[in-house]
Amino acid sequence: MKKYKISVIVTVYNTEKYLSKCVATLTGQTYDNLEILLVDDGSTDGSGRLCDMLALKDGRIRTVHKENGGLISAWKKGVCECTGEYLCFVDSDDWVDLNMLSEMGEKLSGNAKEIIASDYVIERGEEHCEYVWQQLPPGEYDKKAMDDEVIPKLLGHEHRYVCISRCMKLISKKLVEDNCKYSNPVITTGEDTTIMLPALIDCERLVIMEHKAYYHYLYVKDSMIHKYDKGLYQNIQLLRQIVEQILKDKFTGEKLSAMSKMADKEYIFMLFLALKNEARGNASGYRKNILQICREGEVRKLCKNAPVSVEEKANKLLYLVLRHPNEITVRLLRLAMIVYYRRQ
Repeated sequence: MKKYKISVIVTVYNTEKYLSKCVATLTGQTYDNLEILLVDDGSTDGSGRLCDMLALKDGRIRTVHKENGGLISAWKKGVCECTGEYLCFVDSDDWVDLNMLSEMGEKLSGNAKEIIASDYVIERGEEHCEYVWQQLPPGEYDKKAMDDEVIPKLLGHEHRYVCISRCMKLISKKLVEDNCKYSNPVITTGEDTTIMLPALIDCERLVIMEHKAYYHYLYVKDSMIHKYDKGLYQNIQLLRQIVEQILKDKFTGEKLSAMSKMADKEYIFMLFLALKNEARGNASGYRKNILQICREGEVRKLCKNAPVSVEEKANKLLYLVLRHPNEITVRLLRLAMIVYYRRQ
């Protein structure tokens, strides 16, 4: 079996507390043909110095320092600097199992447009973790299977058919380079959609590992109950425009029409994030902003023409507010957010 070179790109910003553990799980990999790029995105803590120290200890590590520009700009810089045939993205506050690259590397074929995808674990503390499995059944999917079975289900579902994260995957470098143009550094929510959606559409060979949760995603309470994001709704609108452009570039005719309908459903789910953000973090202005979002002409049109299937209780409430925005539903949502996050 040929051991293709894998470039592990670790984006770093003010994660000094977690970085050493993350890197230790990479230098300890049983797969030997790899390089590790630590991309310091203008950290203001000791992360940048720590990156340099770690690089001195292991010749496979290279540190790239850049001015702060956000997550997309950081991983794009890593893509420009790396030399591997395949890319693996890891966030610097997460960690991975030591056999991840070895076992996933066995599935590589050398196809210039392939992705190997595994599962992940949400780490909420020493005694609690949650395993998250791909909705798409394990196995190998060629170009025909991608076109017929996978791509039509990428958008517009409450739960992702294929995890859209750039992490927990091996991705051929060509797929990333060909689609970097869609990744706008201005995007701060849903960043991975801008690269993984076009990469999955172009993918000619996708392998879903059989329930292998190598990647450990750290649930940091303080970051999850984050401050109000004033620009989130505008971010979501821009993300929708990018998704529409991707579809226009990749499809024509009936396929474009079908995918556009699914993109409308996807936007409904993205709007849930905007409503949640307002109800949770905007104590003084949530009512006005939620009603304004929900009553926009385009949103009313989508609620009528792009109905979605919702199962989770929290999403049912968000969908209720979106379809029936009034004083009662909006205040109910605000109360639900307060109660939920107090319990967390």
